[in-house]
Amino acid sequence: MSDSRAIADVVLHPVRLRIIQQLGGAELTTAALRRALPDVTQATLYRHIAALVEAEILVVVGERRVRGATERTYALGERMAHVEADELGAMDDAALRSAFVTFLGEVAAGFDRFEAAGDPAGRSYLGFAQTPLHVTTDDLAVIQQGLTELLAPYRDPARAGSRRVDLTTILLPDSPAA
Repeated sequence: MSDSRAIADVVLHPVRLRIIQQLGGAELTTAALRRALPDVTQATLYRHIAALVEAEILVVVGERRVRGATERTYALGERMAHVEADELGAMDDAALRSAFVTFLGEVAAGFDRFEAAGDPAGRSYLGFAQTPLHVTTDDLAVIQQGLTELLAPYRDPARAGSRRVDLTTILLPDSPAA
């Protein structure tokens, strides 16, 4: 796939976002993805996986024969499923708003799925907060690098006794004073 196709064009779709979220730090077969996303039809899932593979967001890390068919195992590829600042800057206002609303919609849908599951013990993992920061672009780079390093040990799905939680970050600049 050429780099001219923006990552945002590929990943900012509700089903694709959910696939990417499931694969964060994991390797999963299509069958495992189907179990994790039971509300997504098989044909839809395959179509969106293909689009993510074509965009090099997902890569095939394994193949094995199962009942005469080839079962593939996927992981996130080198081309991170992250919309870079230059891509965000190149979007017009309507595209930026649409991308942001799509992202927020998936966060809200994840909360709805959590609530619908009726998991009272899961509430001890739930939290949301907002805090103002006063940063330069250099400060922001240091913070982002620090968070990446801090969170790295917790991305391993094989940690005994661990439970998956999604940590969502949004950086929203305050409006400049008039």
